[in-house]
Amino acid sequence: MPDTDILIIGGGATGLGAAVDAASRGYATLLLEQADFAAGTSSRSTKLVHGGLRYLRQGNVKLVLEALKERGRLCANAPHLVQHQLFIIPIYNWWHGPFYGMGLKLYDRLAGEWRLQPSQSLSRAEVLQQLPTVTPTGLQRGILYCDGQFDDTRLAVSLARTAIDHGARILNYTKVVGLIREQGLVTGVRARDTLTGKEDEYRARVIVNATGVFADDVRRLDDQGASPMLTVSRGTHIVLPRTFQPGDSAIMIPQTTDGRVLFAVPWHDRVVVGTTDVAVPAVDAEPRGSAEELDFLLEHAGRYLTQRPTSADVLSTFSGLRSLVKSGAGKSTSSLSRSHVLRVEPSRLITVVGGKWTTYRKMAQDVIDQAEQVGGWEHRPCRTQDLPIHGHGVDLPEAWHERVYGCEASDVRATMPDAAPLHPRLPYTAADVFWGMRHEMARTLEDVLARRTRALFLDARAAMDMAPTVAALMEKELDWDASHTQQQVAMFMDLARGYLPPGA
Repeated sequence: MPDTDILIIGGGATGLGAAVDAASRGYATLLLEQADFAAGTSSRSTKLVHGGLRYLRQGNVKLVLEALKERGRLCANAPHLVQHQLFIIPIYNWWHGPFYGMGLKLYDRLAGEWRLQPSQSLSRAEVLQQLPTVTPTGLQRGILYCDGQFDDTRLAVSLARTAIDHGARILNYTKVVGLIREQGLVTGVRARDTLTGKEDEYRARVIVNATGVFADDVRRLDDQGASPMLTVSRGTHIVLPRTFQPGDSAIMIPQTTDGRVLFAVPWHDRVVVGTTDVAVPAVDAEPRGSAEELDFLLEHAGRYLTQRPTSADVLSTFSGLRSLVKSGAGKSTSSLSRSHVLRVEPSRLITVVGGKWTTYRKMAQDVIDQAEQVGGWEHRPCRTQDLPIHGHGVDLPEAWHERVYGCEASDVRATMPDAAPLHPRLPYTAADVFWGMRHEMARTLEDVLARRTRALFLDARAAMDMAPTVAALMEKELDWDASHTQQQVAMFMDLARGYLPPGA
């Protein structure tokens, strides 16, 4: 018999959440990720933990209720990673006032005990005080509300470490290349270490496919004729200097030309503007936004800011793919549900698709409840509703390191107490690099510059400047030879050029 109860394929938000849930219930748990944790969609979000005003407008009250409850739980379980963020909707058309005002009152009411702060109306002067760079011409007033804001990849790394804390085994750079079947049932996987080429077999009583946009690929390993479950769309963001929005409040742009809402959110001393929603025909591990998407974001941001941003102002641009559950033909991707769906194949392979970061914990709970049924086990209660996430212990973090590492911040600083920033435009030091390698399973230069730190997402040119220095630190720690170090730098430079705006 296998020594693993539940094997999870996929180390994004859903897979990591499922590993935490399974391990905390006492199941022997193994997670395999083909690249790095959250290397795909889960590192490329708008950095919001929110109920989803847009879903309320679509009439999906059930999803909003679920997301608001999960938002509250995340704030309680990971206060070092999830903070309250004030948003202001600037009102330029009179009918937007009552429309969003009533919508937000309903939003408050649905949140119930999980409400962060009641929404309120702001005068024109109050809006300009809190958003000093918002366009004043035609501004009538504003509406303020509160949602959650977070660092997606740092939460993913903390979930991986939480799962390990509870006994799970977590492997990145381990790609599933085949499924093992016995008497028609999936009983294990064949997987390859993508950095060494070594292959191994891993067996488990229950296999979970939590691979996001790659879910149909894994399903076809089980059944070559499996019909697709997913439609994929691309969301693109741009990152601007903080001077474009120096206030502490975020802006919700209430309506764009394609009918979406747009956000401009303060994040790590930058401003993230996004997102677009463009249907794509195929899955790409490194999606790139188009010049049209960049122009769309710059144009709409420019409508609301006194200083109109141009492509020369963009510090970084990143895109992620959404796994959306297929619906009827003719629907735009922006109208497809963000709810999650579970499917159990005749082989007993469990697939979970859809959802969003805010509801990752509930998705994971549903997955492990289903795994118990497939495994024929007696139900064990879910423990993650109030389970502290690794690093918990700093309730109101003020310093940058505390907002990233929580109660481990002093340990990180002690790694190299006098370390200077590796680049004048970013806060990261050699201590962050060594901590990522020693405690957070960073194995490549990209892991450190894109996800253990967020250098690539915050300032792609600065990340490129840092790359040789960081690679030299990693060479000593990981015993790389000179040719491997050079290869790592070359690969990262090629990747980072894709984070610069087109034509840069």
